Amino acid sequence: MNAAPLLRTVVASVVALFLMALAAAASAQARGVFVNGVALDERSAAALESAYRTRLVPGRYWYDRASGLWGLQGGPSVGVIAPGLPLGGALDARASVGRYAGITGVFVNGREIHPDELQYLRTLYGDVVRARYWLNARGIAGYEGGPPQFNLTAARQSRHGGSTLQRGLFGSSGSDGSCSYYMHPNGSSVMTGRC
Repeated sequence: MNAAPLLRTVVASVVALFLMALAAAASAQARGVFVNGVALDERSAAALESAYRTRLVPGRYWYDRASGLWGLQGGPSVGVIAPGLPLGGALDARASVGRYAGITGVFVNGREIHPDELQYLRTLYGDVVRARYWLNARGIAGYEGGPPQFNLTAARQSRHGGSTLQRGLFGSSGSDGSCSYYMHPNGSSVMTGRC
């Protein structure tokens, strides 16, 4: 029995799989959208654009699967989408603070929050203890490994009369308690909730 034809078939199959993987990676990177350090694939990008009726803007983003919060790499949260989406890689502890790790000492779902987020939490609760916290998509939070102790949604609604608005360098975000939005400076926007 001659093994050469079988070997050629196996090599051709391996080369074809390798080329398909390269093409998929090139397609994902061509979009220029990275989530938690990983290029967003075309299928996920199209699904997000369809679900949120917006065009994804090329850039580097972080996404917290537990809470649904997201933002630009190195910045604070700027919006919220559905939690639990299989987007990108693991959330980096420095996603919002970059090289300034340790600047706030307040971690939510493993991510050290940005100084702007810490300032906002101080408007709701006064002093915020440097610690590790968990937060779910309903705005319920507590110390890591502990029971629920905080309701950010209720605190925000109480403080802001049921609605919020934040403007910043990377766009505007707001909420009325049932509908949340983010508007990028280039004109694209995302809305989620009961809008």
